[in-house]
Amino acid sequence: MNGECLCGQVSFRVTGALPDFYQCHCSLCRKVTGSSANAATFVHQKAFRWLSGEAHIRTYSKPTGYRTDFCGECGSPVPNPLRNTDLVWIPAGLLKDAGNARVRVHLHTGSAAPWARESEKCVRLEGGPESLDALYRILEQ
Repeated sequence: MNGECLCGQVSFRVTGALPDFYQCHCSLCRKVTGSSANAATFVHQKAFRWLSGEAHIRTYSKPTGYRTDFCGECGSPVPNPLRNTDLVWIPAGLLKDAGNARVRVHLHTGSAAPWARESEKCVRLEGGPESLDALYRILEQ
């Protein structure tokens, strides 16, 4: 299966069966995604191959060892090697087809953002609303 960043500059291929995903709710993962959680999985280095765009990849590391790689053009997080292992971290949202993989584990739920929980009035739409005004009206309810 193939994956790519938002602008398509960075692309990669994963071969073999894809392990199920985890979602991490820690503050670092929330900040790097701008969302409630970071969905990802790991594959062995031998099952991973860059197709294009390696020169566009930028890296940010914290003194603690936390690392995130991202496309220097669009900012999408991209796969990166997991330190001291033969594993590569794969962001789930970049995959064009994840096969039968599903979220199997939620990590750091104790530090999940309180706003990440659905309200009693939560609306689920199969697609987007017909306009931004329509979305705003839903949010005001």
